[in-house]
Amino acid sequence: MPYFLAPFVGWAASGFLKFLIHYLKYGEDARHHMGNGGFPSTHTSTVSAAAFLIGFGEGFFSAIFGLAAAFLFIVIIDATGLRIAVGKQAEILNSLNRNRDPEAKPLRERMGHSLVEVLGGLVVGFLVSLVLYYLFNWWGWIT
Repeated sequence: MPYFLAPFVGWAASGFLKFLIHYLKYGEDARHHMGNGGFPSTHTSTVSAAAFLIGFGEGFFSAIFGLAAAFLFIVIIDATGLRIAVGKQAEILNSLNRNRDPEAKPLRERMGHSLVEVLGGLVVGFLVSLVLYYLFNWWGWIT
């Protein structure tokens, strides 16, 4: 089964959904609001699409799914913890820099994800993997 396709499809589906949400919210200015952060978590959907597809194909008790799940948890911890802290540091640096150089381009402060955004990424990844699994099965790519 072509597992390598799952992250690409998960990334594309999440990115499209995120852009659609931003477009409905901000209109023509949507592309200026895109980037790290937001609903759904693209990092989570990319990795979870591959992890869930591995679970469907190899079994949820297989060693390779265990490895994929561990990688998924690292991505989730990074998205909800580390990148939130980076955003807080950017906020402090921006406030310090505004006083020093008002014309300096500010650092991006919205970096991480809330739990709802991560759950959205998990749902997108799960749905992508389910669709891919059934497509691959229909095409005869599952042995």
